[in-house]
Amino acid sequence: MRYSRRNVLGMGGMAAAAGLFGLTACSGPAPAAPAAAVRPFEVMRTDAQWQAQLTPAQYAVLRRQSTERPFSSPLNKEHRRGTFTCAGCALPLFSSSTKFDSGTGWPSFWAPLHDAVGEDRDTTFGMVRVEAHCRRCGGHLGHVFDDGPRPTGLRYCMNGVAMQFVPRRDGTVDPT
Repeated sequence: MRYSRRNVLGMGGMAAAAGLFGLTACSGPAPAAPAAAVRPFEVMRTDAQWQAQLTPAQYAVLRRQSTERPFSSPLNKEHRRGTFTCAGCALPLFSSSTKFDSGTGWPSFWAPLHDAVGEDRDTTFGMVRVEAHCRRCGGHLGHVFDDGPRPTGLRYCMNGVAMQFVPRRDGTVDPT
């Protein structure tokens, strides 16, 4: 793996934030949900229903806005053609044709599918970011940054545990 200045600085910043704020992997206890008003989504379940449906790691990310450890998702190495869907409601979110290796340790995409991802302002940890969530169930997916490749210049930095991959029927591999 080639390391750019951005990657090294980003990893150093993540390590510093993790030490400063005591962040843990998804396997740890989920943090308390933010005190925000609950918006209606097409797919609504009780907290108990979400916990019964999702793995502990999926629940921590999708319902409690946690973050998985970088480089821990098998979806980082997924290069087949297909679609990345929401692990909470199976809504198609991203095409494999928009996936790229950002070097950050999380699956990254330069654009979501049409009407698949919603965005909110996130001011946690003393910074302003754009949070990405599933448009249908509201599940937290990750964050959007403006340092991605052309044509959009965006980087949708997603938690792999928040998604599932559905390969295209012919099983072909996208060129890397």
